[in-house]
Amino acid sequence: MSGTETSLAPKDNAFLLGHEEAERMFLTAWQKKSLHQAWLISGLKGIGKATFAYKAARFVLSADESKRESYTSLDVAPDSEVFRQISGGSQPDFKLLERGYLKTERQKIAKAVREGNYMSDEELGELKKSSVIAVDDVRQINEFLAKKSANGRWRVVLIDSADEMNTASANAILKILEEPPHKTLMLLVSHNSARLLPTIRSRCAKLALKPLRDNVVASLLRRYRPETGEKEVQKIAALAEGSIGKAIDYVDGNAAAVYEKIKNLAAQGHCFAVADMLKFCHETVDSDRDYELFKELVLKYLAEEVKALRHIEENTTAFDKAVRIFTETDNLNLDKKQAVMNVMVMICRECQG
Repeated sequence: MSGTETSLAPKDNAFLLGHEEAERMFLTAWQKKSLHQAWLISGLKGIGKATFAYKAARFVLSADESKRESYTSLDVAPDSEVFRQISGGSQPDFKLLERGYLKTERQKIAKAVREGNYMSDEELGELKKSSVIAVDDVRQINEFLAKKSANGRWRVVLIDSADEMNTASANAILKILEEPPHKTLMLLVSHNSARLLPTIRSRCAKLALKPLRDNVVASLLRRYRPETGEKEVQKIAALAEGSIGKAIDYVDGNAAAVYEKIKNLAAQGHCFAVADMLKFCHETVDSDRDYELFKELVLKYLAEEVKALRHIEENTTAFDKAVRIFTETDNLNLDKKQAVMNVMVMICRECQG
């Protein structure tokens, strides 16, 4: 990670900011011996849902139930055995359910193991995964729950994310939720809980995490990207809509500068300079990642213009047209720089009154 040794991976991250109310709610339920066996942790992407879930899991697996009232937070020391085991994937009472690797990628992992080679988190992160959590992945959970927990303590299953389950795997999880084994905690992370089966939602206690305040996002950016200048920190915090994950992606993608270029080009209106437009398309959209960032930022720009009551009809129409252009470009594999050009020219010609 750039500029810091602090890991952002939820399994390694002991630092959580902005969700104190949710932490207190979970801790109070545990202290009162009324901890629900299934929790649906929902909210926008990148606000800390998985980090919260790992924090809750570590706490439940390490806390002394005979001293319930002595705990004031869900904090677990990073050098503790449970923390290190979960981080390393060796905690016997913890099971993570996520999308599995494609068959070809599993073969690469198996080959590395046979040859005694260690694949780093970065290398594993580059391997391709299935688009969904399949029912075969859920069978691992059934095998895990069929075994007795160590010392008769809690077992924790973390699903990250529940949105990625297909119909078969969702129904398999539902069966577990209907009759969860004794002292089993199910933590379901969801970016859009409305997409889940109503029966799954109804069997979970709900923790809807709120978007982070701008000052919290800024504070986290200073922690995770300390090399970022204060002016950029403030701009990114305002753009990120309460998501530290998005804010970090924005810093890494130089989003503040791209957003300013979009605004400056749009401000030229009918008098835009062709040279400026060509330069923007060439420099700003040089990769698939840059293109995806542009799509997000230009739609954000148009939405903000509407919120500010500037040329409402024109900007609303432009938003819809931009979405159609992007959809057609992606579906038909058309030239992305041309799509960027078309969208920006449209904005300049149609949205400045």
